[in-house]
Amino acid sequence: MIDVNDLNTDNSITISLLEIVGPFAENKDLGRDIRVKKIESNLAKDKKVILDFAGIDGATQSFIHSMISQVIRDHGSVVLESLFFKECSEPVQAIIAIVVDYMQQID
Repeated sequence: MIDVNDLNTDNSITISLLEIVGPFAENKDLGRDIRVKKIESNLAKDKKVILDFAGIDGATQSFIHSMISQVIRDHGSVVLESLFFKECSEPVQAIIAIVVDYMQQID
């Protein structure tokens, strides 16, 4: 497993979510915007994408789903080798795991 701290900064981008969504990530429209404008565009450039959840206390399942589910649907679970989650609280980790597990089941 790749440690997010070992990623080459030339080949990766870190998206600081706190600056975009605040301390509670709940707006699914912002999740979609992050996916379209930041995640998908950087994956298309073969970059590793680091989603930095530092300062975010919680998130809704609909926010996480809108941010990553279509990416997994489009690329398959192999995209998880290029998508990293950093500084996630336990509640956020649990929600990400639910969404990723669900998308892998339908992959």
